[in-house]
Amino acid sequence: MVQDLSTLTAFIDGEPHRFETGDTLLNFIDRHKGRGFVPTLCDAPQLEPYGACRVCSVEVALQADGPRRVVASCHTPIAPGMHIYTESQKVRRLRKNIVELVLTDHPLDCLTCEVSGNCELQTVAAKVGIRGVRYPAGANHLDRAKDRSHPYMTSELSKCINCSRCVRACDEIQGQHVLSMHGRGFNAKIIKGLDQSFADSECVSCGACAQACPTSAISDVFFSKSIEATKKTRTVCTYCGVGCNLNVATKGNEVLSIQAPVDAEVNHAHTCLKGRFAFKFYNHKDRLRKPLIRQSDGSFKESTWDEAYDHIVANLTRIKNEHGGNAVAGISSARCTNEENYLMQKFIRHVMGTNNIDCCARVCHSPTAWGMQKSFGTGAATNSYEDIEHTRCVMVIGANPTEGHPVTGARLKQHIMKGTPLIVIDPRKIELVPYAKHHLQLRPGTNVALLNMFARCILDAGLVKTEFVRKRCENWEEFENGLKALDLAELEKITGVAVETVRAAAIEYASAEAAMSFHGLGVTEHEQGAKTVMLISNIAMMTGNIGRPGVGVNPLRGQNNVQGAADMGCQPHQGAGYFEMNDLDVQKRYTDFYGTPAPTEPGWKIPQMFDAAIEGKLKALWLMGEDVVQTDPDAHHVRHAMESLDFLVVQEIFMTETAKYAHVILPASSFLEKSGTFTNAERRVQRVNATVKPLEGTKPDGQIMCEILQRFGFPQADYTPDGVLAEIAKIVPFFKGATWENLGDQGLQWPIKEGGIDTQIMHQEQFARGKGHFHYFDWKESTELKTNGAEFPFILTTGRILEHYNCGTMTRRTGNSEIVVQDYLSLNPADAQRKSIRTGDRVRLSSARGEVELEARVTDEVKPGILYTTFHFPEAMVNNVTGQGCDADTMCPEYKVIAADVEFVSAGKPKKKRMMEMV
Repeated sequence: MVQDLSTLTAFIDGEPHRFETGDTLLNFIDRHKGRGFVPTLCDAPQLEPYGACRVCSVEVALQADGPRRVVASCHTPIAPGMHIYTESQKVRRLRKNIVELVLTDHPLDCLTCEVSGNCELQTVAAKVGIRGVRYPAGANHLDRAKDRSHPYMTSELSKCINCSRCVRACDEIQGQHVLSMHGRGFNAKIIKGLDQSFADSECVSCGACAQACPTSAISDVFFSKSIEATKKTRTVCTYCGVGCNLNVATKGNEVLSIQAPVDAEVNHAHTCLKGRFAFKFYNHKDRLRKPLIRQSDGSFKESTWDEAYDHIVANLTRIKNEHGGNAVAGISSARCTNEENYLMQKFIRHVMGTNNIDCCARVCHSPTAWGMQKSFGTGAATNSYEDIEHTRCVMVIGANPTEGHPVTGARLKQHIMKGTPLIVIDPRKIELVPYAKHHLQLRPGTNVALLNMFARCILDAGLVKTEFVRKRCENWEEFENGLKALDLAELEKITGVAVETVRAAAIEYASAEAAMSFHGLGVTEHEQGAKTVMLISNIAMMTGNIGRPGVGVNPLRGQNNVQGAADMGCQPHQGAGYFEMNDLDVQKRYTDFYGTPAPTEPGWKIPQMFDAAIEGKLKALWLMGEDVVQTDPDAHHVRHAMESLDFLVVQEIFMTETAKYAHVILPASSFLEKSGTFTNAERRVQRVNATVKPLEGTKPDGQIMCEILQRFGFPQADYTPDGVLAEIAKIVPFFKGATWENLGDQGLQWPIKEGGIDTQIMHQEQFARGKGHFHYFDWKESTELKTNGAEFPFILTTGRILEHYNCGTMTRRTGNSEIVVQDYLSLNPADAQRKSIRTGDRVRLSSARGEVELEARVTDEVKPGILYTTFHFPEAMVNNVTGQGCDADTMCPEYKVIAADVEFVSAGKPKKKRMMEMV
């Protein structure tokens, strides 16, 4: 019988199969016969082909009866009509001999170990038919010392088979280059850094090496226990906005370990140390486990849920009856699911009858949503993470991806190391700067001035895509005239960046076939934050970098569900689906949908809520998962607001700085104990699946909100994630096609049309608002610096580090607290010398609001006159010095520009730990 040998057909053991362009033999075999059909040791699906161990060898022939040769299938490309023989006698003998040789330098108990799954070598040995080793042990490497220096990472290199999977994972996935092969021949071995321990090396604890290792020669402290797991559940990480997928291994109601799914489109078998390891907070002894009601003497008394609900209903009803619904407000959370945020705003609007609902997007990316809505019509990323692979120029503005969004940061780093030019616009020398072709190290607070220079340089170079601008945009003339009137020499003085440096970067961006920008809180948390976002949008439009692969404006969302919380209507001016609450038709739409009148009066944003509480206008506040006392600016002012409230309800998992002021505390559940959806920074709506039952006495936030709605007589069904998602899909247009079932394992990117058709790239044919709108703004000096700069001559800017997250409520209760133990203050060597400060000294950081003490770190990462610190530890309470300055359009706090001073307090000793290098 004549076989159909089409150009994309090859044969596996005589059977024809279609192959894909770029296939290796192993890819081809795995797809049609299943992973593991051909044994491997050095190969892993998340790594590039390597061809070291040869265990995956097969015989190939170009014709059925042609001569055969043995090749390693993992890196051999396929050809049309090729015949592949996976189990010939020659191949079986070769594989068996290779594995026997490997086993001579490996603990032989691997063959008899009863704990399966801990060592791939054991599985491969069984597959090739090895029951014992014929070769004498002789000299071996079984005496290598174990490394237990790190809270998470371990190594026992006596088990190492030198496959280099760990080295390649460190290089190809994380891009950290900590691991390497040292020595030659029999003396070859894996080393960390300069043959250091894990703790002393530059390891960032991502765990990629441990997941890649086939023999547990490198492992993590949780992996060995995970072998006991009886269940694995796929869910989504609770930390940053990347939205990494996690496989959570459990036994009973205990989380044993977390791994990254190989097939995850978001994170491709990768996580950072927070997602993989920082989960032990979920059952920490500090977890709140019973409702608490404040007594007249200020103490808290444990109560039942019924007692707590009755107390809440009585007090909120009293306040609403006496002062009206506008005396009540709610602050929702980007830590919670879409469904929980949706229910929270529904309760505040349609039971309390007020638009006083906001969320922590206010203090991070509200300028992004506002600015991009004004420019494009939607306040969300235009492109997908996948587009990183297609871009020809990356611009990172006011973001530190490798620390704040580590998996996306690692992906960017990998792409840049392969030759894609990088532009970094940041006051600090962040980790990506050594890889950057252009670093525009501007003075904090001058983003608008610098981006005006950037756009002007594009205009002067004749690189404006005039046809794109003419067809798809409006108001170009106003923007062009504004640019032409700029004094570049003056802007150079303002920003501290030479015009020629800006010009080179601008031409790089505008000349690229596809240029992609990423921005973070270093853009938004400024007095001109929204204006900066609109300028970034302008630059994308004027160069045609919108609506196609590898381009766009892409905010790096700070928290796991910042995008979703805003999408669900947790903001005073827009309801679920971004409908404007002051529109009469919108009010009718919501009234008809919910069956209760939609509120008509403008609501308060978070800073306005605090002011209203102090003024006596706001009487009651409901907080879901937010620690505003530690995370919001001018902590003295926030504490005063909390103390001024008649009634404060807090839903939390721990006793936070804010919860201490509550009248009722409701013990909520962590992300590992609940189901719903998160929306990540690329608009991907993903299923969050409960991995364990809620701790006894606690309830998921969605269940709490449903039960309180019911207590107030609202016709609310009991909480189910699919039920609430179905309701959301009826009122939020861009969720119309989303169902619990069709989200699947990978999720869908909104807008989601009926039938589950999602959108990877926005604004392809036209902008959501019709035409993209150009805006021009002149730069203005920060009011903070104009008011307080004379007395406080330094500029303090704040941010995050890799090891901790926000106020550290979760990460400080994990092994991460052994890696970084406190907040540090970075200052330039010139300033340190002038102030007689050395690394390790205690210093006093002060501003017009107050002062805090921190440990100093002297570094050239910041320019003279600039200070930098984080806000993860309540012992420091850095927000005692931050101010109430905010973005003029959105009231997003100006965390990035604080007039400050620093003084020596006492001498200290520099630390050896890596923590000093990573702040």
